[in-house]
Amino acid sequence: MTDTPPPAAQLDLTRLRVLAAVARTGSVTAAARELHYAQPSVSHHLARLEAEAGLPLLERVGRGVRLTEAGRLLADRAEEIIGRVESVQRELDALAGLRAGRARLAAFPSALATLVPAAVTRLRTAHPGLGVGLVEAEPPEALAALRAGEVDVALVFEHDAPDRTERRADELAGFEVTEVLDDVVHLVTPADGAPEVAATARPATVLRAVRSQTWIAGCERCRADLVGRCATAGFAPRIAYETDDYVAVQALVAAGAGVSLLPGLALRAHRHPDVRATPLPGAVRRVLALTVGAPAPPARALVSHLAAAGTA
Repeated sequence: MTDTPPPAAQLDLTRLRVLAAVARTGSVTAAARELHYAQPSVSHHLARLEAEAGLPLLERVGRGVRLTEAGRLLADRAEEIIGRVESVQRELDALAGLRAGRARLAAFPSALATLVPAAVTRLRTAHPGLGVGLVEAEPPEALAALRAGEVDVALVFEHDAPDRTERRADELAGFEVTEVLDDVVHLVTPADGAPEVAATARPATVLRAVRSQTWIAGCERCRADLVGRCATAGFAPRIAYETDDYVAVQALVAAGAGVSLLPGLALRAHRHPDVRATPLPGAVRRVLALTVGAPAPPARALVSHLAAAGTA
């Protein structure tokens, strides 16, 4: 009986693109900038690619990196492979209607400042003939616009809650749903003078540490999430200020006017230097891309790039 040879390594195309970008730009940082990825994401892809290849592809040189012999070989082949794939993709795009067309998107402000630019950049790079129309809208307005045919894609969020399944089935009935991101909710307090809480503490413990503070609340959905989480922690928040502007929220917190809850996208879009953001473990709002039925190729491509931006 003969031994079965081990299966050949399966090399991921996205990771090959990352390696080719590092070879082309000369550094992990520059590759991340070119690909519109976070630098840790690039490092993760490279580590996975090394595991798939079974050989070291990079080596440290001072504060930078350089490709090993195996890395140079794979990077050269990666350029050839990517070129062939892109050639085939252009032919398929022509058949699928992606040479021209337009996708209309409604999205909430913090997504428009973070996920959407990354997705649009990738979309325009992959399909230069496509146009994108953008409308700022909170989830209820975005859903209404999608139902009315005024947009092709609605980027919305829903807060995690015990009754989320029932609400989601009701509100999202008739839509095709693509999960984009689990956006972690943070307690935002002044950088100086706020109680110290452990990052690993339960959400209720984190919130009880600031129960005596005044609060800054936003839209109806965000306010309901805040009130619900505080109720679980055993108190009712004393809301003194109301604004949906995450820049204003952080400015008020920094000035000592109160504390608030903000999602990670809002903090990524703008971070005031004088606030502290403490993640609430397990507390998320889910970011979803919605379409009606089977979307046209431009909308389908936009949804795909939004999902990719959510994982970058």
